[in-house]
Amino acid sequence: MDAQRLTIALIDHSAGFEATPERVRLGELAEFSADVATFLRGEDKDVDTKLLEVAVRKGSLAIETAPLLSAPNLFRDLRTLLGGELLDSLDAKRREVMEKWQKTSRQSKLVAYRISAPFLGHSIEINAESDYHADDADQWVQVERYVRGEIQDLGGATKANAHIKLPDGRTLKVTTERDVLRNDTVNRLYKLAMLRIKAEYNVLTRELRNARLVEFVEHATTVDEEVMSRLTRRGAVAWKDVPNATAWVDDLRGSKP
Repeated sequence: MDAQRLTIALIDHSAGFEATPERVRLGELAEFSADVATFLRGEDKDVDTKLLEVAVRKGSLAIETAPLLSAPNLFRDLRTLLGGELLDSLDAKRREVMEKWQKTSRQSKLVAYRISAPFLGHSIEINAESDYHADDADQWVQVERYVRGEIQDLGGATKANAHIKLPDGRTLKVTTERDVLRNDTVNRLYKLAMLRIKAEYNVLTRELRNARLVEFVEHATTVDEEVMSRLTRRGAVAWKDVPNATAWVDDLRGSKP
């Protein structure tokens, strides 16, 4: 695909006048710009928004990006939005922005949003009549679990968090209290670690979100040969009168030969 310019427009008459590049309330401009940056960047930071050049256009207030050479996840999500109003498969950050814009449009019929790009057949319209939503919205449950992964980032200037690369290649962002990191004496950066976290878990997609670090859990990565030998000896004594261990287990389970 050739480089694409993406235009995201805010159509806003809620102030009693149309928001345009010549006249817009500062708070609305700041919030809209932040939303656009989040949408473009996504959870996977598909676009480097710090270096991205944009133009502010009329219609009503539109942010037009410089040509984007490579943003496969962003382009994929735009095609998904073009094909329907379900947000389940969208990048988590883009989904949050879409849900926010949909809610704002419904609460105020004087606010709407439009996303357009040359490769899209038509623009994506978010307004009071649209219904962008997620079918799995009620499938999130609170869980506490252990996760293992490589610590790729630790700390944060404003919020304490850690970025964990999971065994399946995904990255999980985990927030925490500053004291948890301050009091930790182990250098964990770029090393495998076991973490106990609390998070929201989607029973349909198995996705974790809003994860919070409870503690780092120390675990042994090598086998203690003496302990293993002791356990093996205990097992041999306990099973010495069982002629066929497999048959014995099957019998307990009620399995028939």
